[in-house]
Amino acid sequence: MIIMLPIRPLIATAVAASATGLLAVPAQAAQQAAISTLVNIRAAHHYGLDRLVFEFRGQVPAQRDVRYVSKLIADGSGHTVNAVGSALLQVRFSHADGHDGRGNVTYGTTRRTYALPGVLQVVNTGDFEATLTFGVGLAKRVPFRVYTLARPSRVVVDIATPYRTVPVRDYFLNTANYNLGRRPYTTAVQRPVIPPATSFGALQRLFAGPTQAEQAQGLRFVSSKATGFSKLTVKNGIVRVYLTGPVTSGGSTFTIANLIRPTLKQFPSIKWVKIYDAAGRTEHPTGPSDSIPRSLEP
Repeated sequence: MIIMLPIRPLIATAVAASATGLLAVPAQAAQQAAISTLVNIRAAHHYGLDRLVFEFRGQVPAQRDVRYVSKLIADGSGHTVNAVGSALLQVRFSHADGHDGRGNVTYGTTRRTYALPGVLQVVNTGDFEATLTFGVGLAKRVPFRVYTLARPSRVVVDIATPYRTVPVRDYFLNTANYNLGRRPYTTAVQRPVIPPATSFGALQRLFAGPTQAEQAQGLRFVSSKATGFSKLTVKNGIVRVYLTGPVTSGGSTFTIANLIRPTLKQFPSIKWVKIYDAAGRTEHPTGPSDSIPRSLEP
């Protein structure tokens, strides 16, 4: 079985928004609009949808544009911004800032992970010349709708979740245990994934990292400079994971392999895990054994 990373077609029956997944709200007196300040981002699951809320101090931003994109581009620099998800939603606010007069971020962490059926990550991609932009990594490309609320000022994005999920485990480094030399060095957390591609979903959620609450408990994702994975295959009890990015151990004995192996071996169909670098290399490509690329050796 080969599981790739496609951008799935938009579901025909929309919750709201056009068939293209584009919703642009026209400005009213945009030239005179005051600058709003983002003060909070939150997300939660409700029946049939994940609700993403952007809360502002001041009025609701005069212009809002929400659409699916093939990649996320940082405002100003033009660099690609990485976000985990099988579909990427761009949320842009005009006449809005995410910082105060001293340049301090006003809404909390600029990259956050959620353990929700649809929303995996929310990542800031721009806070430039009164234009504030975010990328939202989703488990699947689905319909959405956008609306505003007052007192306080909020922009709400409801993202449909018209699919079944099953719970899986993802393993992250437990920094407290690791620093004390006390095993196990990993701690499992639960994530919802879309069947039947459960191993793909678990690995995708692993790369999304721990939630803010889990980070506060000392859990960390060790990337070993991997930026993601391009392919995952399962055959005859062997899973092959092809990493992207300049993968390296950095001399550490604990690497991304220590997280990938338990995350994938939870599935009965997987007995051995072979991990490849971006050039398609691993130390033991054949036979019933685990394998890592040479770059992950300490």
